[in-house]
Amino acid sequence: MRLFIDECLSPQLARRLNETGEHDAVHPRDRGRLGEPDHVVLARCVAEDRVIVTENAVDFRKLVAREELHPGLIVLPSVGRGLSLRLLIGAINSLSSEGEPSNVMVNHILEVSETGAFTLSPLPE
Repeated sequence: MRLFIDECLSPQLARRLNETGEHDAVHPRDRGRLGEPDHVVLARCVAEDRVIVTENAVDFRKLVAREELHPGLIVLPSVGRGLSLRLLIGAINSLSSEGEPSNVMVNHILEVSETGAFTLSPLPE
């Protein structure tokens, strides 16, 4: 799965996901792009077909909802790096029961709770 790990999350998430060999994850720190506005991040993710992973649900939900077609948005709770990684991997694995996770995420938001429960909803609605 192609993922963009937002700067509000640790760059270690991208590194750990890449180590599995199953994902292509990037973090703005690794690309020298810290501090870019969210609309620029979204445009790049749409162009690169990357699902955005963030804790910043409010801003990204509004921006993504304006897109006719987008790769998806995963919203994690504000927890530590280790738990964030486990929650993200668990959510992606759960998506596999619905089909290829990248395909399932198109025009959807996946909201993950601290307990690992998740809600998949169309976006825009």
